Amino acid sequence: MKLYYDNDADLTVLKGKTVAVLGYGSQGHAHALNLHESGVSVIVGLRSDSRSREVAQKDGLAVHDTAEAVKKADIVMVLLPDEKQKDVYEKDIRPNLQPGNALAFAHGFNIHFNQIVPPENIGVFMVAPKGPGHLVRRVYTQGAGVPCLFAIHQDPDDNLRDVALAYAMGVGGTRAGVIETTFEEETESDLFGEQAVLCGGVTELINTGFEVLVKAGYRPEIAYFECLHEMKLIVDLMYEGGIAGMYHSVSDTAEYGGMTSGPKVINADTRKRMEEILENIQNGNFAREWILENKAGRASHEALRRKHSRLPIEQIGGELRNMMSWIKKD
Repeated sequence: MKLYYDNDADLTVLKGKTVAVLGYGSQGHAHALNLHESGVSVIVGLRSDSRSREVAQKDGLAVHDTAEAVKKADIVMVLLPDEKQKDVYEKDIRPNLQPGNALAFAHGFNIHFNQIVPPENIGVFMVAPKGPGHLVRRVYTQGAGVPCLFAIHQDPDDNLRDVALAYAMGVGGTRAGVIETTFEEETESDLFGEQAVLCGGVTELINTGFEVLVKAGYRPEIAYFECLHEMKLIVDLMYEGGIAGMYHSVSDTAEYGGMTSGPKVINADTRKRMEEILENIQNGNFAREWILENKAGRASHEALRRKHSRLPIEQIGGELRNMMSWIKKD
């Protein structure tokens, strides 16, 4: 695996070019400000009624309506929610693209699943920081960077690798290391990680553990601390030293119990269901389901949100977190 660093990129590739960052949320503000402070010409594209317009302007950036920003740009980075990108592309982006422009993304969903199909004379690349936008921004201001992935989807002028690496340098990625991937690999692995492990698998594991303890007669407060609250300690240890580093740091009792009991929870049946989740992503079924859910008004999504917000672990957790002055309440 090759890692690309500052000496592999040339920021002057972006000299004389204007980058339009569409969206000014978590990733949008980080990309725009990091690029701006790296000396790149940046403008922000937002809806006329966006509440982020004033924020971006206070941050010293030029703000335009989305269509106007695309007209003014050489590179358009689309940092809007996946489910909104297609409509914005058809209405504001596609009619204003010029031959030689480049369209960029931080996640490959809409390109990989053919929701957005740019003309052949438009370059398409990805730069995806592997961290939330506020971390991308904070680490950059500290003189470091968050690792990034980059990928090239179509390259009519045969120069997009240099552009993508320069963009990654501008947001701070080459300070930490950049890995080349494909839109397919990034999209499918990202969705799988979210669904089977990070957002879906872990939360179900935590909630099920909580419910098992409470059903067995243990107080919900104790169950919350053991199954959810201490998760941050374990994740921080794994983040810093991997799984082996975590096991090195916990007690021998916890290490032995985890190594012997973990495979009883995550067993061959679990692996099979995870493989089915991956297949559902690879064959496009999940993408079709999510696209249809949005077209139908998100009734199922909202019902799931209500269901999860009413879980007993959420009720007791809210009460306990109010005792924790060190946790930000916003």
